[in-house]
Amino acid sequence: MADPQSMEGTEPVDVTKHPSGIVPTLQNIVSTVNLDCKLDLKAIALQARNAEYNPKRFAAVIMRIREPKTTALIFASGKMVCTGAKSEQQSKLAARKYARIIQKLGFPAKFKDFKIQNIVGSCDVKFPIRLEGLAYAHGAFSSYEPELFPGLIYRMKQPKIVLLIFVSGKIVLTGAKVRDETYAAFENIYPVLNEFRKVQQ
Repeated sequence: MADPQSMEGTEPVDVTKHPSGIVPTLQNIVSTVNLDCKLDLKAIALQARNAEYNPKRFAAVIMRIREPKTTALIFASGKMVCTGAKSEQQSKLAARKYARIIQKLGFPAKFKDFKIQNIVGSCDVKFPIRLEGLAYAHGAFSSYEPELFPGLIYRMKQPKIVLLIFVSGKIVLTGAKVRDETYAAFENIYPVLNEFRKVQQ
């Protein structure tokens, strides 16, 4: 069963939940899990073919799997970070697969305290935005320094989400722990974006 998020344009949008008619697409889920055992990273790197370990550069084994396409950072403490999944279910499935690989290498790995740490979503409002005006009107939440970064950084308090807003109308939302925060943050900002819509000459 495909995630309805991934089949953009085919699913009717639930306007009770998404009044703007736009549903942000989830781009990356970061999750953590505790394998609850000490790990020999060198041994893992030597035995697993999808792993790299360069202790001078980074104190974790970097492991990748193709399905779901993700990357895991595996630490000697038994802590693991999984990135790259496009949905919560995929993130959990991937983390379980990594735990399984570690088990097969002979470690007594468990699967404890799985937690979604960050959800990154994005969408396109399909109209250009006057970032200067927005930054001026919402100074308390906005930082906009086009010489340093082309987007406006908007730190929303409720839900606590950081939005990157670009002139083109493309929006990136990060910092959510559950996808509904991403959706709520977008619905909160949408009327503001509309207010600062650039009028095409």
